[in-house]
Amino acid sequence: MNLAARMRPQTLSDYVGQEELVGQGKLIRRMIESDSLSSIILWGPPGSGKTTLASIIAHETDSDFHMPSAVSTGKEDLQKIIKIAKEHTLFKKKTILFLDEIHRWNKAQQDVLLPYVETGLVTLIGATTENPSFEVNSALLSRCKVFVLKGLSQDDLSKIIDRSLKDKEIGMGEHKKSIKKDAQELLIRLSGGDARVVLNAIEMAVINFPSTSSGQVKKKDNEITVDIIREIFQTRTAGLYDKKADEHYNIISAFIKSVRGSDPDAALYYLMRMLENGEDPKFIARRMIILASEDIGLADRGALIQANAGFEAVNKIGMPEAQLILSHICLYLATAKKSRSVPNAMTKAKEAVYQYPNEPVPLHLRNAPTKLMKELGYAKEYEWSEEKVGPASEDLGFLPEKLKGKKFYRE
Repeated sequence: MNLAARMRPQTLSDYVGQEELVGQGKLIRRMIESDSLSSIILWGPPGSGKTTLASIIAHETDSDFHMPSAVSTGKEDLQKIIKIAKEHTLFKKKTILFLDEIHRWNKAQQDVLLPYVETGLVTLIGATTENPSFEVNSALLSRCKVFVLKGLSQDDLSKIIDRSLKDKEIGMGEHKKSIKKDAQELLIRLSGGDARVVLNAIEMAVINFPSTSSGQVKKKDNEITVDIIREIFQTRTAGLYDKKADEHYNIISAFIKSVRGSDPDAALYYLMRMLENGEDPKFIARRMIILASEDIGLADRGALIQANAGFEAVNKIGMPEAQLILSHICLYLATAKKSRSVPNAMTKAKEAVYQYPNEPVPLHLRNAPTKLMKELGYAKEYEWSEEKVGPASEDLGFLPEKLKGKKFYRE
């Protein structure tokens, strides 16, 4: 059994993190202590303690705990669990069904559970890294309380590291290793708040990195250094990023808001974070074209031209050199003057269309290709000459009669 499995807490007193949910007087702890647990969904990033918390809840409420696989479990497997749950009711024993990665369960699987969750025959604990609003059936979601778990903090992960290196029974204490402060900070930073990543790295560092001299192993090194942590993480990607997951949308949102807010440093950071994790450069370039009109508009008339040229250049050049082009356009847009005049004017004009959808076009603006139309006044009082273009009289305008004086555009 690896270190992460051995170190998994068995009770709430050993559980690290999520104090706002399981701390003294907090809701999940109160539900456990009063034995009034209802079906819940735990939504949080990898390694934030969702599976561990579900296991602890089952243990502390003396419930029968089932954890089927999201990938391989079918309708028949679920029905077997339901049958067991019915038998347990004879002995007043509760059944907890833990569905890890509930977002991977299809509609048919979720529908099977719905009546049994509704009656309370089984208490559902779902765990997901994805937004349950999009991934869980609305009927099932309405019968569950959603709790949001956060990535473990630096203090939380420091406690886990310290315990793993000192505990001689389930940790690595017998190896008598320690970790340098700068190495610990790097490990925590690279872990992305994932306790499993931290513990796997600690186990690898303790077992596989004795000190060497001239290529010969001399003795066990009692200190985990920055160089060891860097070597362990050398094949790891820059961060937790899935182009179909929430973090994808969170980061592109942060990028756009940073450019919009004229913070070139933040914008460049989020840009590099996306590119280093394999984001499609053309996706980013398209978003910058939209931003050029939406958030800069006429305040800098070159912004849209630059953004469009950037997209064309990215399309021609490709990665990795396209990073330069994207950085160039990102910095241009982030430092440009901003104006919302274009989307604001568009929105107001659109509202007017719905308020006045069928207003007749003024006669002087209508086309007059026939004699009859001219006799009816079409195109009358409209001038188009070197001296003037527009209505002949100041009393006449371009908008329909009921919209005269309406202003959609403001600089």
